[in-house]
Amino acid sequence: MSREVKTGIIAIIIIALFVWGFNFLKGQNLLEANARVFYIEYKNIRGLNKTSTVSINGLQVGKVTDITFNTDPEKRGMLVVEITMEDDFQFSKNSIAKIYSTGIIGGESLAILPDYEGDMAVSGDYLKGEVESDIFTSVGQSLNPLKSKVERVIIEADSLLIALNDVLDTSTRNSFKRTLKGFETTVSSMNNTLSSLNQLVDSSKVNIDMTIQNTRKVTENFSKVSDTLVSANLGGTVKTLQTTLTNVNGLLQGIDEGKGTMGKLMTNDSLYVNLMNASKELEELLREMKLNPKRFVHFSLFGKKPKPYNPEANKENTSNK
Repeated sequence: MSREVKTGIIAIIIIALFVWGFNFLKGQNLLEANARVFYIEYKNIRGLNKTSTVSINGLQVGKVTDITFNTDPEKRGMLVVEITMEDDFQFSKNSIAKIYSTGIIGGESLAILPDYEGDMAVSGDYLKGEVESDIFTSVGQSLNPLKSKVERVIIEADSLLIALNDVLDTSTRNSFKRTLKGFETTVSSMNNTLSSLNQLVDSSKVNIDMTIQNTRKVTENFSKVSDTLVSANLGGTVKTLQTTLTNVNGLLQGIDEGKGTMGKLMTNDSLYVNLMNASKELEELLREMKLNPKRFVHFSLFGKKPKPYNPEANKENTSNK
């Protein structure tokens, strides 16, 4: 074999090794016959680059081999990510390829969230793309509303300070100073009042102590009275009182029904009529004795008889001489 042939063979081997190494560095293994290629569209890949790893459930199954802009005019600005998978793990076209952050300085990676419903994905298919928010994006999204609120507060505070400067002119400041001085005088007076009150409390401390002691004695006496009431047979007393009230009610009911002497006196008016008649006759008798005393006490030497009783004269309150 000539030297030229050997040189050509060596050159071809070197070129083949260079091509294989270049593609290997890009994530393509030309010696792998089962490699599959998939495409995903993103509006923003957030730092994803070529040779980024592709994993399924944490297991690395491929790499990102290319990132280009979409040539479709209707999808201008969209990015197309090409991935190569060396694993023959099967999943459907509904699976999601999500870009996620591996850490603060770890860069971005791509994970496939497999779905098993529908047609199985084959080499050349497009998968659904999503981007997971990292900690900085989340913090930024959370701080953006707060930033707007802080800006509004600063603007309002600035407007308030400007208005306050306009209000606090020289005369207003002098009035404010006088107000502060008056407030200081008021505080001093309050301190003097509190001092006087403390002295009054100190002077009245003996009386307060005596009042507290008397209150304690009253409380102790009340406690003793309470113990006496508790130890007394209140139940028996109440029962006796209830029996007495029952008897009184029965007696009153009997009187109301005309039972017994009291009942007859209260309900029968014959006694009242008799008493009225007796009172009337007694009145007439006393009037007769007053008008004609000789009919009751008679002394006569000649045997003269007194005049008889005259009802008409008695009623007219005149003597029948």
